[in-house]
Amino acid sequence: MAVPSKPLPALYVVYVLRSTVRKASFYIGSTPNPPRRLNQHNGVAKGGAVRTSRKSLRPWEMVAVVSGFPGKIAALKFEMVRWALANPHLSLHIPSSDRITIATQKKRNGHPKRPPYSLTSVISNLHLLLRVPSFLRWPLKLHFFNRDVHTAWLKWCGTADEQLRDTMEIVTDFEPEAETEVADNAEPGNEGEEATTSAPLWGIHALPMDYAPLREIVTKTESIFSFEREGNCVVCGEHLPTGGGVYAACTNTGCEGVGHVSCWSKHLLGPGVTDEVLPISGHCPECKGSVTWGEMMTEMTLRMHGRKEVEKLFKKPRKRRVPAKAAAK
Repeated sequence: MAVPSKPLPALYVVYVLRSTVRKASFYIGSTPNPPRRLNQHNGVAKGGAVRTSRKSLRPWEMVAVVSGFPGKIAALKFEMVRWALANPHLSLHIPSSDRITIATQKKRNGHPKRPPYSLTSVISNLHLLLRVPSFLRWPLKLHFFNRDVHTAWLKWCGTADEQLRDTMEIVTDFEPEAETEVADNAEPGNEGEEATTSAPLWGIHALPMDYAPLREIVTKTESIFSFEREGNCVVCGEHLPTGGGVYAACTNTGCEGVGHVSCWSKHLLGPGVTDEVLPISGHCPECKGSVTWGEMMTEMTLRMHGRKEVEKLFKKPRKRRVPAKAAAK
């Protein structure tokens, strides 16, 4: 049975979970919905993992996630990425000479026993995995939601022999400090009473779970391809017949540069690069603005294989019906 074509996932992450009770207890997993998954690990929703079900370790917090895993092929490798991060002592993605976590004990069946997690081991192996050839050119983004964990990351990066590529985006989003304000309707004599303001979304709850961030880009490309304004390839100059190939478009506002995917790839890789096929980023030859390969491919697969998702993107929210009695008041 053929595997149906699907757009690149709006969100898919490898996450690092840490117990708020026992700081040395970690769990690593993968999910397309971090908030829901965290609720499962904490017993708020059905699901989760046996290793996180112990009440003595709950509640758990997601201290870091890696996002940006691209579509079909990458999604199939996703669990391999998670397993590699959870089992660095066995993973073939990490050369034995470079392994930081080494198995010193064996199970009853003779296989290496996974060493216990620690903050240093999780951080160091994460750093190592993000720069090995298997994942180096993927459009990944590293998010930190805990100050202590981010500090440990910075400390490790300062001592590491090798650094991550310059285009690797590191994002921090820590819990905001509690802010209070004096209530507007405070009664005389109670000026000291404070009312807690509504807390802004942060961390995993601020991550976009759908394609909403691409709405403006999709609006532009929908117009280009619906009205057959493909024009000529912005790289090779060849005419682009409507529906005659797989075309990618510039993601910058106001630019309608379109081209063959293969041409975009060669252009973004740069002259003389023959040993790579997956670009990371570059500049549009039409508007000269910066573009990232991952964002271009997400838009293209959404346009070609995600009609339902596109319709949801532009669907107007339903108006709430107000009961007659409530409207009369």
